[in-house]
Amino acid sequence: MITINDIAEMAGVSRTTVSRVINNTGYVSEKARRRVMDVIEETGYVPSQHAKSLRTKETKIIGVILPKISTDTSSRTVNGMNSVFEDVGYQILLTTTDLDQQKEIEHLRLLQNRQVDGIILIATNVDQTLVDEIKASKVPVVVVGQEMAGVPSVIFDDHAAARRMTELLIEKGRRSIGYIGVDEADRSVGVQRKAGYLETMDHHGIEVADAWVEAGDFSIESGYQAMARMLEAPEKVDAVFAATDRMGLGAWRCIRRYGLDIPGDIAVVGIGSSETSRFIEPALTTIEYEHEQAGSVAARVMMQLLQGKKKIPDKKVLDFKLVERDSI
Repeated sequence: MITINDIAEMAGVSRTTVSRVINNTGYVSEKARRRVMDVIEETGYVPSQHAKSLRTKETKIIGVILPKISTDTSSRTVNGMNSVFEDVGYQILLTTTDLDQQKEIEHLRLLQNRQVDGIILIATNVDQTLVDEIKASKVPVVVVGQEMAGVPSVIFDDHAAARRMTELLIEKGRRSIGYIGVDEADRSVGVQRKAGYLETMDHHGIEVADAWVEAGDFSIESGYQAMARMLEAPEKVDAVFAATDRMGLGAWRCIRRYGLDIPGDIAVVGIGSSETSRFIEPALTTIEYEHEQAGSVAARVMMQLLQGKKKIPDKKVLDFKLVERDSI
């Protein structure tokens, strides 16, 4: 195995000179630099990242905590991060919580023990215990998807998105609009989107029946079951707004199983612009979030933190796009 001492001997320079060339630090004459680079190229020598880490106290690794590793949202967000980190020589170490809130805290501690340089958390709640854990972290933490006071956060305008979607349904003549949300421990999806729906209905003087508001757990099956309960209720709906595309797909399937027409009998909309939402027939009207942008913005905020920049806003709010398709 080739070592830095071997490179120095073969190039006829000191070990310090080789180190300066590899780490691009200190003065090295162009002639000596060329000799070192020629030997590195000939031998295929790769500097030990572990050894560099010991010297610089940097691992060049960013821990990323995902709620689900297999979703379209997660993959697009990670792609956005990678587009930034690869350019600056950083790698990503992924962990997943499987939507278990306790694991968010466990993985924050786990990644710090793995000596990552920073952590990006795609969060599903803003529990105070989690916030306290983040603030006590030994490394910088950036949160995506939830707003946390005093913690750098990258969020979408969920409230405005829900208001715009509800407005669209009303513009299309729908008045009995049902809503399928999630647990309110999730502030962005569970609270902000529901608030946008309720405020818009109230603004138009539409009273919301209790049977029109249901909750799921992000899964397609929960959207199906919530829609079934809504269809069995005496207060009928002519539209349903699901807080996520996955639950919207479940509602879509349930409506068809009941022999009803989309959008003739019931319009269906969601949020997320998932891949599947484009290919069902009729295609699902949805809100598109630029998850790649969220990932790249979070990565740039992380790099600013690692570079010691102090004046970083607590939150960055990203815009959304209404994608109108055939389900309304």
